[in-house]
Amino acid sequence: GEGHGGISLLLIDRDMPGFSRGRKLKKMGWWASDTAELFFEDCRVPVDRLIGVENAGFIAIMSNFLAERLSLSIMAYMTAQLAYEAALDYTRQRQAFGRPVSGFQVTRHKLVDMATRIDIAREYTYRCAALMQAGRNPIQQVAMAKNFSVEVCEQVTREAVQLFGGMGYMRESVVERLYRDGKILSIGGGTDEIMKELIAKQLRL
Repeated sequence: GEGHGGISLLLIDRDMPGFSRGRKLKKMGWWASDTAELFFEDCRVPVDRLIGVENAGFIAIMSNFLAERLSLSIMAYMTAQLAYEAALDYTRQRQAFGRPVSGFQVTRHKLVDMATRIDIAREYTYRCAALMQAGRNPIQQVAMAKNFSVEVCEQVTREAVQLFGGMGYMRESVVERLYRDGKILSIGGGTDEIMKELIAKQLRL
């Protein structure tokens, strides 16, 4: 078939003739997950390596997006949760002018805002999960949840680095890693912009 109607899913062994891997790519974050270039040069694939129905690969990929985006929403608010907890512990221990940093009003307000945003992101994501569990297809709500949770993740991890001060800029700091790792969540499963287009379509805009 033509276009998306001509896409099939295939299982490729790494020692299959014509298939090779390129260099491991250096990424901003997610260092624990290797990413490399894959090359297919005259790679002949036996028919028994077809996954599902021929030319139905695009449908299979699209059917997985809802669960993937919900998972990314969960990853986003949990990344924010980890950053918040680290910042909370650090500001309680760190002393400035004779008292813990958490004792200053500006710090308390930052932590309150972080906790509030995380809780809202979590509850809305739970709502989407409940809709899916009930057999619904909440495309709009899941896209909203992903975008909102990712925004919360970026805000909270940034504030966590700020609350750590210079220590937050160090590679040995957990918030530094969370700040970097969180960025991919606004790209994977469909970018923020794609999510907004999906939402707009559902709203008939």
